[in-house]
Amino acid sequence: MIITHHKGAFIKITHGDTTIACGPISKKSSLPSTKFGADIALVPLNHPDFNGIDEVTRSGKEIFSIIGPGEYEIGGVFIKGVATHSDYSKDTDINTIYTIQLEDINIVYLGALSDKKIDTSFMENMDGVDILIVPIGGGTLLNASDAHSLAVSLESKIIIPILYDEGIASKDALALFLKEGGAEDTKSIEKLTVKRKDLEGKNGEIVVLM
Repeated sequence: MIITHHKGAFIKITHGDTTIACGPISKKSSLPSTKFGADIALVPLNHPDFNGIDEVTRSGKEIFSIIGPGEYEIGGVFIKGVATHSDYSKDTDINTIYTIQLEDINIVYLGALSDKKIDTSFMENMDGVDILIVPIGGGTLLNASDAHSLAVSLESKIIIPILYDEGIASKDALALFLKEGGAEDTKSIEKLTVKRKDLEGKNGEIVVLM
């Protein structure tokens, strides 16, 4: 499995021949968008910073788009969406958390979450959180302290911060988050390549993707 970060909340997950786009950025966003072909697109919030399905749709191939709560199975990938709250957009306050299960790895993508605490009953069929993708920008989103506290409460093995971009996040959001996690010396990497065996022994490791 390979995970990359494309600004904002935009995460690309590739496993074999399957590519998942989480929170793709629209051309209408002030954030730079990235184009590639995805098999599955997950939209956490109906806002240009998160709903750029067209940017990850390639001609000649139908994309499976998920916009909101529900349970889905697509080619061996199991996805569950659960409605939560967000103050990010003036047009909607519904943010969808997504759980993604593939290659025996459990991923939780929190999107534009504003709530400090969440009902974890949606994780009842998951054997823990292997990778947590969490907003840390503050303001209308979780701040660094609350984001780290939530990640710890979920006992996440790997934590990937998102939504700390200049212009949409509080000043020094990433530095504050790393300080909360005692990981001030963490260097950003271009991609995270991970297999099930790589998760053994990990507990709250913060990975910063460029």
